[in-house]
Amino acid sequence: MSDRPDLHQGYVQACQNLGRPENPFIAHVLQEADKNDKMQTKGITLKIAGNNRLVPVQRVTDDDLQVLASVLGNAAFITGLDLRYNLLTDAGAKHVATLLQENSSLRYLNLMFNDIGTSGAELIARALHSNEALVHLRMTGNKIGNKGGMFFALMLQINSALEKLDLGDCDMGTQCLIEIATALTQNKSVKAVNLNRPFLYSQEEETTVHVALMLKNNNSLVELHLCKHEMKNFGVERLCEALYENSSLRYLDLSCNKITSDGVKFLGEVLKRNQTLEILDLHTNRLEDAGAIYLSEALALHNRTLQVLSVVSNNISGKGLVALSDAMKTNTELSCIYIWGNKFDEATCMAFSELIQTGRLKPNCTDVEPYEVDGQAHLAELSHGLQKHYYWTLSCGVVTDKAANASLAIAAVSEYL
Repeated sequence: MSDRPDLHQGYVQACQNLGRPENPFIAHVLQEADKNDKMQTKGITLKIAGNNRLVPVQRVTDDDLQVLASVLGNAAFITGLDLRYNLLTDAGAKHVATLLQENSSLRYLNLMFNDIGTSGAELIARALHSNEALVHLRMTGNKIGNKGGMFFALMLQINSALEKLDLGDCDMGTQCLIEIATALTQNKSVKAVNLNRPFLYSQEEETTVHVALMLKNNNSLVELHLCKHEMKNFGVERLCEALYENSSLRYLDLSCNKITSDGVKFLGEVLKRNQTLEILDLHTNRLEDAGAIYLSEALALHNRTLQVLSVVSNNISGKGLVALSDAMKTNTELSCIYIWGNKFDEATCMAFSELIQTGRLKPNCTDVEPYEVDGQAHLAELSHGLQKHYYWTLSCGVVTDKAANASLAIAAVSEYL
């Protein structure tokens, strides 16, 4: 029998000591953890996310977190904490920082889409200067701004434990992105970083240039998200120059940028020479038929490393889509392709129907499904999409690195949110 302390009892006592009312959602989660995990020997994750779609919950406030943090400070068996979609502000971030300083076993912390700002970011980042346990931090959707991002850039120069950092949609600007890229040039522990949707006002693509310089020197990063960076062909060319030298990156997300067929030429050349890249996300760019053909030529004749490709919503018509389907016939390593949002003609529908019906393209590895009307092939959209994060999954509070596994499992439904 486990000698773990009773979480719920400790929570009730802490509420009394601090003169705070109990949050019924927290109390329920702790009761369930006590009930289900007493016999477990490995760490557990407390899922206290405020976006429960089935049952309305009372979201966690800063005061609620103060009580919870006092209970979890010495709870060595708690290795994961999911607090996304709650009501935490900079005041709550102070309690997060305290927890990071007191709890030496917490490996996963999800704070997505709270209301933490610049000062809260500073508190959390400074706590990570000395924390040697946390492996995975998600801050997406907290408007920490450029100054807040700078604190994380400084943290990356000091911390040597963090492996995955999610700073997407945090309103960061050019200066802190450059500093983060510079820090990652020397940082050897971070394996994945999400820098999606920064606030960039310059057309010079300075941030992409610095990211490219980082990729030339960094040999540990395997997953990089650069969605909504206003990236154009110049920036893609700089990245491709770096990818000729980089031998670690496996997942590159360039979705929702301004890449045209001219930029895809450079990516095609990279695919001919790079032997590391496994996942390439180009959805919502401007590839058109010419760009799709550049990719298909590289995949058909040269590349045998890429396993997943997304070209969703790229204004590609039948000519380009059929070329990609033909590439899959000769390239057996490319196992997943996502094409919805382009211009399907009869030839496209027939080509992808054949790939699926013959088993070359598995139903859970694409976002289209064939059907017939009056003997004519059509494609319907599936909810399957490119999963946003591949190399780390959460299981019982333990962040697991999948990068060593050459065979990637493609999830039917994204778990990004």
